[in-house]
Amino acid sequence: MHHHPSMFGHAKEDSVAGFVVFLVALPLCLGIAIACGVPPVSGLIAGIVGGLVVPWISRSALSVTGPAAGLTSIVLVEVQRLGGVNPFLTAVIIAGALQLVLGLVRAGRFAALVPSSVIKGMLAAIGITIIIKQLPVAAGSDGGLSTMLAQHNAGAVSIVLVSLAILYGWKHTPLAKIKLISPALVAVLVASGMAAALSSSPTFALEARHFVDVPLGGIGALYNALPRPEWSAFMSPAAWIAGATIAVVASIETLLSLQAVDRLDPLKRHSPPDRELLAQGAANAVSGLLGGLPVTAVIVRSSANVAAGGRERFSALVHGLLLLGAVLFAGPLLNRIPLACLAAVLIQVGLNLCKPALFTTQVKLGLTQLLPFGITIAAVLALDLLKGVIVGIFVGIAFVLYENSKRAVVAMKDDAGVWQLRFRRDGTFVSKPGIMSTLDEVEDGETVIIDGTDEYIDHDVKEVLATFIEDAHHRNITVTVRGIDLTTTAAGGGH
Repeated sequence: MHHHPSMFGHAKEDSVAGFVVFLVALPLCLGIAIACGVPPVSGLIAGIVGGLVVPWISRSALSVTGPAAGLTSIVLVEVQRLGGVNPFLTAVIIAGALQLVLGLVRAGRFAALVPSSVIKGMLAAIGITIIIKQLPVAAGSDGGLSTMLAQHNAGAVSIVLVSLAILYGWKHTPLAKIKLISPALVAVLVASGMAAALSSSPTFALEARHFVDVPLGGIGALYNALPRPEWSAFMSPAAWIAGATIAVVASIETLLSLQAVDRLDPLKRHSPPDRELLAQGAANAVSGLLGGLPVTAVIVRSSANVAAGGRERFSALVHGLLLLGAVLFAGPLLNRIPLACLAAVLIQVGLNLCKPALFTTQVKLGLTQLLPFGITIAAVLALDLLKGVIVGIFVGIAFVLYENSKRAVVAMKDDAGVWQLRFRRDGTFVSKPGIMSTLDEVEDGETVIIDGTDEYIDHDVKEVLATFIEDAHHRNITVTVRGIDLTTTAAGGGH
């Protein structure tokens, strides 16, 4: 295998950065798995695979791959729909294969076609979903929101509140200057300490089900504890649909994250998107095989990498090795982490995705941005992630078409009753409604000058103009056409 000499070129800086990313990724890998309703170890496997597979294939120097909060809603739905974790893992392998195909046919550039208002809507809806799903966990209840208040656990609630206070208050403390410490890690340590301290109290004690549960006993025990893909699911259309859903959303999320990281990169390097899709496809195939969640490039981990001074892909590799070490050797410590604390970490992730500033910005941008954004959120929450995004894309396209149709033709009428119709951009079928409604305003006996100089006018629009001219003879309207060749269009006979 040919390695870029650059990967190990900054091993010292990258080892430090990799350690920081590991500390950020650990609570997220565990939390996202729990939010997805799969064993915590599946989240760790996904993080390990993201660290150990992607850097060898990807050419993005700073991006870090792991299980993504953005896929939680898909995982939850598909695990239930397919009837368990095992057939779902098959769907993850399928998703990886599809991403490899997308990378090979160089589909990376098409992600740019999704309107930004739709992407923001998708992310906001994911944030809302995560928060709704985490509230019962935060209360230490097994049920949904309804049972949450009736059967909450005082210890879990107090841990969530303390954790949230740390997560949101950390940046206001003098310790925030130490870049190596992530607030999530502090929250995990404090919460684990609290859980241990509360264990003797009858009111506040947490039960075993309120803690992380990763298999103990080294690599053999770990391998035996991992869920396995169910091979028969390769024949099930539902698994292929799930795989395609994961592939599409994971690819969009990866490419968004890639753009964001390239903007943060102090050296302003450009990450090739198709190469990244190959790397992500390989990682998803391996993760599914080993019983892990689907992965994407993740902006939270990647920005931690940049902030910690990462330079090359080696930092992502270090973070993967450290996660592997944690699973193999620190299991007993991991199992002391209360789930309530991870719920707090995820609530923060969710709130970052749907923060109020996002909504106010969309409102300022006007209806053409606000409506696709709002409709995407509603559709994702009402249907599911992929259907919602498709609805959003259609609404977004409809708005673009509507805007284009309005603006193609500028019509001016002077006092003498002379109309000037000027094409400001190409006259395509999209602009037909706008042109027709403008021509409808022309009164009998007026004069119309239609000017399409230097613009491309397509057949549909020529037909509209030819019909109008045909009609104008009977209505005593004088029509002058400039820069448009109407000779090729056989006008429909007069009305």
